[in-house]
Amino acid sequence: MNWLPLTNIEQIENIKNASFNKPQLIFKHSTTCSISRMAHSRFERADAPDSIDFYYLDLLNHRSLSTAIAEAFQVHHESPQVLLIKNGECTYDESHYGIMMDEVIEQAGV
Repeated sequence: MNWLPLTNIEQIENIKNASFNKPQLIFKHSTTCSISRMAHSRFERADAPDSIDFYYLDLLNHRSLSTAIAEAFQVHHESPQVLLIKNGECTYDESHYGIMMDEVIEQAGV
């Protein structure tokens, strides 16, 4: 898995813009949560398609960024959570045990 670290608010606009050319996925992860570790482990073991950019947000270090993401894409904050961004909008979000790579790939249409 080739994670792109999500560490500053300016990246949100970059993700929106890039999503017009390629689906963008944001994975919001809490390193102290066992469910979040399980979801992260599932992604690490899965075959990640090159046709999606995968962003990793460490919630413990960047909680305010998570709030900005929730506002920018009009979703309720959860942890763990994945957001699939296409054409500037969140077209799919899932949390907890529902986070699975095959579902992300299906929703991304790749």
